[in-house]
Amino acid sequence: MAEPPANVHLPRTSESEDLKKIRHTTSHVMAMAVQKLFPKAQVTIGPWTETGFYYDFDTPEPFSEADLKAIKKEMDRIIKEKLPVIREEVTRAEAQRRIEAIGEPYKLEILDSIQEPITLYHLGDQWWDLCAGPHVESTAELNPKAIALEAVAGAYWRGDETKAQLQRIYGTAWETPEQLAEYQRRKQEALRRDHRKLGRELGLFIFADQVGPGLPLWTPKGTVLRSTLEDFLKQEQIKRGYLPVVTPHVGRVELFKTSGHWQKYRDDLFPMMGADEDEGFVLKAMNCPFHVQIYKSSLRSYRELPLRLAEFGTVYRYEQSGELGGLTRVRGFTQDDAHLFVTPEQLEDEFLKVVDLIQSVFSALHLTNFKARLSFRDPNSDKYIGSDEAWNKAENAIRHAVQTLDMDHFEGIGEAAFYGPKLDFMVQDALEREWQLGTVQVDYNLPERFDLEYVAEDGSRQRPVMIHRAPFGSLERLIGILIEEYAGDFPLWLAPLQIRLLPVTDEQLAFCHEVGDRFRSAGIRAEVDTSGERLGKMIRNAEKEKVPVMAVVGAKEREANALSIRTRAAGELGVLPVDEVADRLQAAIRDRGVF
Repeated sequence: MAEPPANVHLPRTSESEDLKKIRHTTSHVMAMAVQKLFPKAQVTIGPWTETGFYYDFDTPEPFSEADLKAIKKEMDRIIKEKLPVIREEVTRAEAQRRIEAIGEPYKLEILDSIQEPITLYHLGDQWWDLCAGPHVESTAELNPKAIALEAVAGAYWRGDETKAQLQRIYGTAWETPEQLAEYQRRKQEALRRDHRKLGRELGLFIFADQVGPGLPLWTPKGTVLRSTLEDFLKQEQIKRGYLPVVTPHVGRVELFKTSGHWQKYRDDLFPMMGADEDEGFVLKAMNCPFHVQIYKSSLRSYRELPLRLAEFGTVYRYEQSGELGGLTRVRGFTQDDAHLFVTPEQLEDEFLKVVDLIQSVFSALHLTNFKARLSFRDPNSDKYIGSDEAWNKAENAIRHAVQTLDMDHFEGIGEAAFYGPKLDFMVQDALEREWQLGTVQVDYNLPERFDLEYVAEDGSRQRPVMIHRAPFGSLERLIGILIEEYAGDFPLWLAPLQIRLLPVTDEQLAFCHEVGDRFRSAGIRAEVDTSGERLGKMIRNAEKEKVPVMAVVGAKEREANALSIRTRAAGELGVLPVDEVADRLQAAIRDRGVF
C-alpha cells in the first residue's frame, strides 16, 4: 500500500478560505464518485487538509492505482454536471432515520459525537453526508484540471489500532492548474529530499521490524553524524557554564506522580513494569524529574545558582503507529535536554542567554528562517497544573524576553506544556515546511511540587525557578530535518565521511592507507576505496554517496606525496601536497567552512 503524500507546504496564501471550500467540496465529490463505482463502500470522515483532502472508506477490497484513475474520471463527470451544493439543517432524530435508511453505521457514530445544529450537505439530489462545511455553492466552481488523486493508505477508524482498518484516499485541489503544477513540483522535490529515502541510500539509519516501529537503529555513519552534533552542542554548553549529568532510562511511578506526568501524560508512557503503582517502574518519557533529584540531593546556596544541568537523555513515548514518520516522529529519541535552576532575579538574564545559545546553534546549522511561538496555556482548559499567579509570572517573563530581543514572534494559545509556558522555535526549511525544533520553558510548578529550595543571602529558604531548554529538540528530528534541508549533501564539518582516497590501481593502495591513517590521526574522517573498481566508477560512487572531498591517487601523485583533489563544493582543485590537504581540511572543519 502506498505511503501518504510527503509533508509538502506551500506559502500561507494557499490556505485561504476559498481553498478550504474547494477542498472540502472536492472531498465530497470524491466520496460520491467512490460510492457510485463501489456501492459496497461505506464513507466515514473526509476533511480538507493543508494541501488537499482525504476520505476514509470501509471497503471489502483495497483500492488500486487503476481504481484511482476510474474515481478521478467519475469525479470529472460529476463536476461537469454543475450540481448545486445544498446545506440542510435537520434534527438528530431525522439524521438518525436517514442514516439507518442507507445502512451507514459509521455515520451513526459520527452523529453521536457532534453537537447541534446538525447539518447535511447535498450534491444535487444524488448524494449527501453529515458535514459542518464550508463548501462552494456548486461543483461548477471546481476545476477538474486543478484536482489530482495522490495515494491510498491504510487508516484505523478513529485512529484506534483495535478498530477497523479503512482505506484512505488522499487528494489535492487548487484554484488553478498552475497552482497544482507548482504543488506537484514541490512534492517531487520533497520526495527527492525525503530523509527516509536518503537515510537508506546514505547508510545513516535503519528501522527493523523485529525491533519495532519508531525505534531507529543508527549505522556507523549515522552514529558519526549524531556524535558530531552532540560534540558541537556540548562544546557550546561548556563555554556557557553547563554541567553534564547522566540519568537512568527507567524510574519509579512515584517520581512521575510527583511531577504530574503520570496523571497528565499517562497515555504516552510505555506500560508500567511491576506488580503495582507503589513499586512500579516506567520508561522515562522526560528527563526533568531526574534532574530535579540531582538538584535536590543537597541543600543549595544562592551562590551555586544558576545551576545548569545538561544531558543527552534518551526518552521513550508510545506514539500511535499512524503518527510515526521516519525520524521526525519516533518512540525512542534523544533530547539535548538541560534544566537550569535559578533565583527569580536571575530568570530573565538566564532566559536571554538560553535564547542566544539556540540562535547560535541554528546559525551554525544554517537554519536561519524561523519564528518564535509563545506557547501559552488556554485559560479555559483544565489540563494545566499550578496557580494563575505562577502562570502569569512565567508567561510575562517569556513575553518580556522576546520583546527585549525584538524577535519575530506570535502567540500559540493552548500550546504550553502542562507545567509551564514555552518559547518554541518554529523553523521553516528549504521547502517552506514548518518544524518545531528548539524550545525554552519557564517553570514555577515543578519546584513547588518537588519542594525545591535554596538558601538565600539573608539565610531564608527560597524556591528556585526552573528553565527547561533543548536547542535541538531531539537529535532524531533534527537529523531528519537536516537530511532534507541539505538534501543529504552535508557541509564538510558534519559529513560522516569527509574525504575518500581513490587509488587508480592497486599499486597506490598502500600509500592511500598511509595517508588515510594520517588524516584520521588529525581528526579528519577519511577512508580508502578498496573496491578495485575503475576510477570513473569510484568517482560516481563517491558522488552518489555525497562525499565532500575526493582525492585521486595515481603513480605521479604517490611519487610527489600529493593528492589530486576534487570537491563537491568547488569542483577540481588540482594536485596538492598531502600536508596542505590535511591543513586545509582541518581548518575548514574547525571553522565549519568549505575546503
